[in-house]
Amino acid sequence: MKVVLFCGGMGTRLGGPTDDTPKPMVQIGYRPILWHVMKYYAHYGHKDFILCLGYKADTVKNYFLEYDETHSNNFTMRGRSVALESSDIDDWSITFVDTGLKANIGQRLKAVQPYLEGEEMFLANYSDGLTNLHLPSMIQWFRDKRKTASFLAVQPSQSFHVVSLRKDQSVADISYVRDTDLLINGGYFVFRNEIFHYMKEGEELVEEPFARLIQDEQLVAYRHDRFWCMDTFKEHQQLSDMHREGNAPWEVWKSR
Repeated sequence: MKVVLFCGGMGTRLGGPTDDTPKPMVQIGYRPILWHVMKYYAHYGHKDFILCLGYKADTVKNYFLEYDETHSNNFTMRGRSVALESSDIDDWSITFVDTGLKANIGQRLKAVQPYLEGEEMFLANYSDGLTNLHLPSMIQWFRDKRKTASFLAVQPSQSFHVVSLRKDQSVADISYVRDTDLLINGGYFVFRNEIFHYMKEGEELVEEPFARLIQDEQLVAYRHDRFWCMDTFKEHQQLSDMHREGNAPWEVWKSR
């Protein structure tokens, strides 16, 4: 299936690292977050990518135009000749689409609709969330549900507390978010092409279109209680540390 990746935002929630770099291009190890997301999908056989570009689109384009395989592959060098032992992206197809500097996610998805003509189903995702989700299981589950749209439901990875109030505004409970049943949209969408019937120009994807899907009982969420992370500068540091220590759960392509 084709994979639509939303990588045109300005990444304000990440803070520092994105001052001069678009959020999807902030690095974890030798490669940007976007590459880790694409590598994840490619591991499961989904290698036809559509990148929805916006903020600093040239940075994303130039990265792949000037892609250096030696950063993440073993190679032998004889004189000035380099022989790679393996390759990352030689069988990937990447379509770069300028979807607008200030467009929202819904507008970006609508902009690439022509590239999805004839596709019964397709995948989509933000370009900053990493997980160890077994993707084939979610896709098969979605097929069996026979719905129009799905997303990954995860617990927030941020560190904060959830507060419950009584009618008089006194505190009834305060709990660490990881100890509650609170779930958020973690991306990793699976859509049928009928999703476009629920969308109108200018709308944000998870607001009006999702509300229509809910009304028609056509939106489902696949719960994942294992690893999922990425959104803030603090979490970026955590992911970088995990990668450096060789403990990166999202690198499913390295697991046995």
